Amino acid sequence: MFEYEVQLDAKHISSYKRNMNKLPLKTRSLILKMLCEGQSMRATARLADVSYNTVAKLLVDAGKVCADLHDELVQDVTASRIQCDEVWSFTYARQRNVAKAKATADEAGDTWTWTALDSGSKLLVSWLVGGRDGEYAIEFMDDLRGRLANRVQLTTDGHKAYLEAVEGSFGGDVDYAKLIKLYGEPTGQEGHERKYSPSECTGTRKRRVEDLPAQAYVSTSHVERQNLTMWMRRFTRPTNAFSKKFENHMHMVALYTVWYNFIRIHKSLRVTPAMAAGLSETVRDMDDLVRIMDERASKPGPRGPYKKQISN
Repeated sequence: MFEYEVQLDAKHISSYKRNMNKLPLKTRSLILKMLCEGQSMRATARLADVSYNTVAKLLVDAGKVCADLHDELVQDVTASRIQCDEVWSFTYARQRNVAKAKATADEAGDTWTWTALDSGSKLLVSWLVGGRDGEYAIEFMDDLRGRLANRVQLTTDGHKAYLEAVEGSFGGDVDYAKLIKLYGEPTGQEGHERKYSPSECTGTRKRRVEDLPAQAYVSTSHVERQNLTMWMRRFTRPTNAFSKKFENHMHMVALYTVWYNFIRIHKSLRVTPAMAAGLSETVRDMDDLVRIMDERASKPGPRGPYKKQISN
C-alpha cells in the first residue's frame, strides 16, 4: 500500500462542507427566489455556487411542500369573478418530435398548465398541469369549485372541453361566459420573423353559456397577465430551458404559485394576493417557506443493520 496526502484548497473544503451539511437557510431561500424570478436551474446553480443536483433536489422538496400548502391554505375563497386559461409548454420534446426523439419519457410532449385567477384579489385559486383534453378540464373545474365559498362569474376561452367540465362541476350555480378570440395571419413579416410571430388578434366574441354573466366583466385579461408573470424559463420559447421531466415542471408550478400568492407583493394591490383575498394577514418571505420545509422534512429513520463485507 502507498500512503499519500491530498491538498485541499479553500474552495474544495467549502464544497465538501456543503455536501456534508445542509445548505444555509439564506442560500436555499436565494435559490428558490432565483427559480421563481425566471432563472434556469443551471444558471441558478452557477450563481449560488452549488451543484445542479442540489438545485434539482431543493426544487423537488419545495414543490412537494408548496403543493400541500396550496391545498391547505387556498380554501373557502370568497370571490366574485374567476378567469381561467391554459398555458402551453412541452416536456423533453415538442409533441411533433416525440416519435423521433431518443429515450423519451412517458410524459414527453405538450404540457398544459391550467390556471384559475380571482380577478379581484389576483389570487391563483387553482392550477393543474397535464393535457388539454376533457378529463383534465373536469379535474381542473372540480378542484376550482371545491376551493370557492360562494357563487361566482366564470370566464374561460373558447376551448370546448370547458363546457362539459363547468356543467359537471358547477351545475347551474355559476354565471358562465366564454370569450372567444378571433385571429388572423401575421402581417408585414417574412421568413423567420413570420415564423416566430404570434397571429394577430382581430377581435373577440362574448358568448353567454350559463345564467346571466355581466357582459362588462367577461374577460380573461387578468389571468393572461398572470400567465405572463409565470413566464419562467420552463415556459419561454424557443430556448433550451424547457422541462426535461414532467414532475419537475409540476414542482416548479407549485413553488411559483405559493410565491405568487403569499410572498410576492402585487404591484397594483401593494399587498400579496393572499392578503387581498383574506387568506393571510402578513407578507411572507422565502425564508418562511424554507423554515416550513425544514419543519415538514421527514426525519431520518434508525440506521439499519450493518454487515461487514468479508473478502476472500
